[in-house]
Amino acid sequence: MKSTEMTVAELVRARWGDHRTGLRHAGGELSHHQVAAGAAARAALLGDLLPRQGEPHIGVLLDNTPEFPLWLSAAALAGAAVAGINPTRRGPELARDILHTDCKILVTSESHLPLLADLELPGVRILSTDTPAYEELLAPYADAKPEIARTVHPGSRMLLYFTSGSTGAPKAAICSQGRLAAAGASLVTHFGVRPTDTHYICMPLFHGNAVIADWAPALAAGATIALRTRFSATRFLTDVREFGATYFTYVGRAVQYILATPERPDDRENPLRVGFGTEAGAVDAARFEERFGVRLVEGYGSSEGGAAIQRTPGTPAGAIGRAAPGDDLAVLDPETLQECEAASFTDEGRLLNGRTAIGELVNRGPNPFEGYWRNEEARAERQRGGWYWTGDLFYRDADGYLYFAGRTDDRLRVDSENLAAAMIENILARYAGAAAVAVYAVPDPVAGDQIMAALAPPAGAPFDPLAFAEFLLSQPDLGTKMAPRFVRVVERMPVTATNKVARAALRGEGFRCGDPVWWRPPHSSSYRPLTGQDVTDLVALYEERGRGGLLDG
Repeated sequence: MKSTEMTVAELVRARWGDHRTGLRHAGGELSHHQVAAGAAARAALLGDLLPRQGEPHIGVLLDNTPEFPLWLSAAALAGAAVAGINPTRRGPELARDILHTDCKILVTSESHLPLLADLELPGVRILSTDTPAYEELLAPYADAKPEIARTVHPGSRMLLYFTSGSTGAPKAAICSQGRLAAAGASLVTHFGVRPTDTHYICMPLFHGNAVIADWAPALAAGATIALRTRFSATRFLTDVREFGATYFTYVGRAVQYILATPERPDDRENPLRVGFGTEAGAVDAARFEERFGVRLVEGYGSSEGGAAIQRTPGTPAGAIGRAAPGDDLAVLDPETLQECEAASFTDEGRLLNGRTAIGELVNRGPNPFEGYWRNEEARAERQRGGWYWTGDLFYRDADGYLYFAGRTDDRLRVDSENLAAAMIENILARYAGAAAVAVYAVPDPVAGDQIMAALAPPAGAPFDPLAFAEFLLSQPDLGTKMAPRFVRVVERMPVTATNKVARAALRGEGFRCGDPVWWRPPHSSSYRPLTGQDVTDLVALYEERGRGGLLDG
């Protein structure tokens, strides 16, 4: 990186002496100066607790409390890297995350201490933030000023954030101080973030989205942050009003959960200007804007930073946007390495050539991907052939606009045709009888896949199989092979700690689950309950065709 690039530490230090409100939370507020002072105290403590050599790592196992951004800022000043530890992980998996990232210190709270009770964490010092001992530990550093360690430079490691572990143990992606500061500055420019703005952080800070897309631009602009301890759909609008929030980020199904709350006539009376995130879908984004008067900007940036798509004026409905300046993005067939055909559509917007248009998004140019911590095999797979393979499915129209079609492991193969789960989900999201929907593959008894959908009706509303079947028949862009074979009716969509659908669990359980399942038997267009005898007969059919083992996930 160039020496002229900004570091996060410099952004933290710049807030010293700024007595405007810098952080709001349920328990009160802190000025920017108080945040910088708190960071300085913690950085000075780190200087005494951690070895002077190298770039040490600290783990942060916290909800969105003020301590989390204080430790992010402290680590930047001290030249340490923060590993965000997911509090929904348990036992050996939780220990693995802490030890894999070589954390010498683990910052947590009393509420999370039971998670650590039986874990072997050799060489890890645990600091519990809401205890008298912690206050006593910090007290000698109360007068510290935000000095930047001599070792800090733009290439210094800042974050180790875990990416999805749906296909194995989560990988810890590396983000440097320079990349995080640049990402924040870019979003400030893109959204016109002002020092008077308030960024509402309701997504978990242990995840890259909240830090990179919410905290970093607020820090870069000198804006205020407002913390929600854990995401709450029912508290969303109340928080926005009380905090005066103007900007927020979201991932996964958060928008659907907000839309599922009861409507009020004053929903549009709020200070929000914009929401920025991924996976809301065009239908729910339009519903959100109509209800709350707030524009949602669907963006795309791979978690590791290897590719980005920018939405610009004139972007067609359903498209994410075009490649960011400097990116050489292509939609490639991973087997032939050739570019896929341009997408063609019906007048209703239905993709006609999904089999030849959908491929993996690849960045063939220089990119800021900085690798994974202690996982050279995963880095090599991500950068095979010298290109950056995102692991995401896209298709591109004749004008160069890119459309998200799902993860590579969300591709479905139905009757020799390739389909993408995200495309089907976007159609099913229009169904008024669904508050949330997820589409995934279950094995076909002969070859390929069958389509299964998990559907969460609005609160208090039963699933209506006739109305659902009629809805499917009325959708002009629903292909003949896109209708779900099975529909699992759930009270609430199972999600990960970052509000992404827990697809691995849904796929693993398939149609043999504890929730009610409706299905369309072969050659039928109507849905009926899947009975115990149906399951027995289906399993026998799979066994007869030698595919019974696929039902075990």
